[in-house]
Amino acid sequence: MDNTSQITVTCPLLPDLEEYNALLQDIWNRKWITNNGYYHQQLEKALAEYLGVEYISLFTNGTLPLITALQALRIQGEVITTPYSFVATTHAIWWNGLTPVFVDIDPRTGNIDPDKIEAAITPRTTAIMPVHVYGKPCDVERIDAIAKKYNLRVIYDAAHAFGVKIASPKFSHEGKESFVSKWGAHTADPVLYGKLKEHAEYHRKHPTEAESVLWNILKANGLELHFRRQHIIQDFIVDFFCVDKGLSIELDGGYHFTQEQQEEDARRTYKLQQLGVTELRFTNEELLHNPDQVVSKLKETVAQLPSLKGGVRGRLVSVLQYGDMSTLSFHATKVYNTIEGGALICRSKEMKEHIDNLKNFGFRGETTVVAPGINSKMDEMRAAYGLLNLKQVDAAIEARRQVAIRYREALRGVEGITFFDDMPGVRHNYSYFPIFVDEAQYGMSRDALYEKMKTQNVLGRRYFYPLISTFSPYDKYASATPANLPNAHKLADSVICLPMHHALSQEDVERVIQCVANKI
Repeated sequence: MDNTSQITVTCPLLPDLEEYNALLQDIWNRKWITNNGYYHQQLEKALAEYLGVEYISLFTNGTLPLITALQALRIQGEVITTPYSFVATTHAIWWNGLTPVFVDIDPRTGNIDPDKIEAAITPRTTAIMPVHVYGKPCDVERIDAIAKKYNLRVIYDAAHAFGVKIASPKFSHEGKESFVSKWGAHTADPVLYGKLKEHAEYHRKHPTEAESVLWNILKANGLELHFRRQHIIQDFIVDFFCVDKGLSIELDGGYHFTQEQQEEDARRTYKLQQLGVTELRFTNEELLHNPDQVVSKLKETVAQLPSLKGGVRGRLVSVLQYGDMSTLSFHATKVYNTIEGGALICRSKEMKEHIDNLKNFGFRGETTVVAPGINSKMDEMRAAYGLLNLKQVDAAIEARRQVAIRYREALRGVEGITFFDDMPGVRHNYSYFPIFVDEAQYGMSRDALYEKMKTQNVLGRRYFYPLISTFSPYDKYASATPANLPNAHKLADSVICLPMHHALSQEDVERVIQCVANKI
């Protein structure tokens, strides 16, 4: 193993069984297992905070959010989409009685090619359904601009994109004082600002015990960062704020555990995230009883944030903040899962309420049906599992990242094998690791390598093969012809996704590499 990267991060294969059993016992005691129960509500709040979105609705799987999104937006006519995806993307269009229109992909990313979208728009086009393939974000700025130009809806299939963030000009401002305009050092209301300033000054002079301890830690943390105490951002006062990193730190006392305050904290967190601020929250007890863990989390977060000196260009924001809606899959094969499940992300409280009605047979209240909905509510057992899984998802992503590093290190230079590199300015989640086999250069076909890997019990996946456009329900459409989709066909005919999971051992990874590099 000399001169090779070592995979050092470990992450449990599954959440702790005893901890899950304790939650199952609580569900049993509550006698409420579905219909927007306690854990369902808790998971929606936790996911909204983690993903940097405000409105999210949980589903039983990842396909029903796609179907429901089209229904909720009342899409009609034609929907432009990609043939290079899992078949559920196009099935959702078909189930709504709509016409899928396939356009080719960009071979550099596997995603829908924005240059091809505009040419496919007709008077019947009402929406675009792109896919963040393998977790690689689409060109969201251009797609959203096209949609705005032609008054189209955009629904992103983000089944692979859990936790993916991008450096977005949508949230960028340049100039030394940009943080004042961006993060609102002053409010528009001088009376409110005066009250906030007075309140902030008081708490600087009268800190809590936890605030005093953290302030001393921040002054001696060795990160060469300057933090401000009780800093005003628009209508908020944050406990500690680092301008250079756009990082706020909150210390929560006991009152933060009330439901009303938690809802207020969630709204505040979302608004800060919309401004591009990264927020860390710790309880007073966490800080006072385990300060080393707090410091470790602080350093880990700081290391991932770019410096904003001279402006806030390049802030990482969730890719889920684009389009009219985004859908997620929480299938067991995904980076984050609830065993089986999914979610639909939207932009307003009213739309979330409509979506929640649609996934409960269309009921609003007990006796009124407002639409022909379906039963697609996530149950309490899966929601509880999801809460536990969310605690380890960052470790899982880091473990996958190290596997990807090793694959690239070992396979770069193997003639006839290519793969995607990380995109600049993107926080990837390493959902998959596809390689592409050039038979002429590699000396073996993709399918021959795939079968040979199986003899070594290395189970790759030809994902996505065949193309959706070749399946019998869809091959009759004019847009499905191979001549219209040359890049998609080329990738589909050459792809193998190598094993990728947070629990892969160093030995597992090396065995996969040997299969590909040595054709054994």
